[in-house]
Amino acid sequence: MSASAPDFTIGIEEEYLLVDTDTCALVEAPKALMEACMADLGTQVTPEFLQCQIEVGTRVCRDIGQARDDLRRLRATVAKHAATHGLAPIAVSCHPVADWKEQHHTDKDRYNDLERALAGVARRMLICGMHVHVGIPDPDQRIDLMAQLSYFLPHLLAMSTSSPFWQGVDTGLASYRLTVFDNLPRTGLPPRFESWSDYDRSVDALVKLGLIEDATKIWWDLRPSARFPTLETRICDVSPRLEHTLSIAALTQCITRMLWRLAGLNQRWRVYERFLVGENRWRAQRYGVNEGLIDFGRKELVPFAELLDELVTFVEPDAAILGCLNEVHAARDVIAQGTSADRQRQVHAAALEGGADREGAVRAVIHSLIEEYNADL
Repeated sequence: MSASAPDFTIGIEEEYLLVDTDTCALVEAPKALMEACMADLGTQVTPEFLQCQIEVGTRVCRDIGQARDDLRRLRATVAKHAATHGLAPIAVSCHPVADWKEQHHTDKDRYNDLERALAGVARRMLICGMHVHVGIPDPDQRIDLMAQLSYFLPHLLAMSTSSPFWQGVDTGLASYRLTVFDNLPRTGLPPRFESWSDYDRSVDALVKLGLIEDATKIWWDLRPSARFPTLETRICDVSPRLEHTLSIAALTQCITRMLWRLAGLNQRWRVYERFLVGENRWRAQRYGVNEGLIDFGRKELVPFAELLDELVTFVEPDAAILGCLNEVHAARDVIAQGTSADRQRQVHAAALEGGADREGAVRAVIHSLIEEYNADL
């Protein structure tokens, strides 16, 4: 790698829901729980918009192995302190039955302002996500890579889907979370910009009008981070299984490096119109990995397993250099085991077939999510 190459550091942010281990209902985070987590983790743990949520973020990690160690420590610490209150975190994007109207937002200036600005749209935000940061120091390079990386956002979403249920109803979608999040302004696939200055002028126009305070109020599926010299992928549901999170993060890191590598060969990934990529985004949201995505070069619907095999082949040279070949190859486990959305539906159906009522079937789903969260700790 040349001296001018980006460092491709990685950081992972996850949001969790807190549930009562007996009733499986959502519970607001006790003050003592947050204080204990902060005493151990410092600024790596924070309250989220709703009081039943908690957010963690890894340090800047040089590779996926370091990210694994840090994220495992974060997950384990939250679980340890939650257990002292009879609670458990679940890494899932929607609670299967909880009603957003019964939740309360965190009393913090940032969240109070958000609730006032977005009204009922904000109050429905009973959802959790996972964000992956990849270090790209040069701002113009961030913008160039953002345009190309957008093509792969549906692939990443499909593998992460974990929100099939909403308020007790099977929505038929693999990621219902995205339908809630898309009601916010400044969401969805990112626009295309010609340069960093082009992007900066666009953001500055909204800031000068007083519509947003800064770029942190832009919530596209992929954005230049407002706080770090990174590209931040935001499209993914949060994954219950730590190893699936790491595979998705490693793929994100490797795709970014692959696109940078192509530029060194005087090549680049074709940038397709947003409405075309949006069609794949919808297919990923609706079906997860089960119905395939469009390969626009071949002009065909292609099974997801085949697309993933091709993607793994594309990024293998980058995974070897970044030290994450195992994690990238393990992405195939998502196909073999099903996404969290698939597994939740399987647990729910099995519980009903075993004689459980609807409430019992939901409890079975939540207990399975607690078990998956703790499996790799």
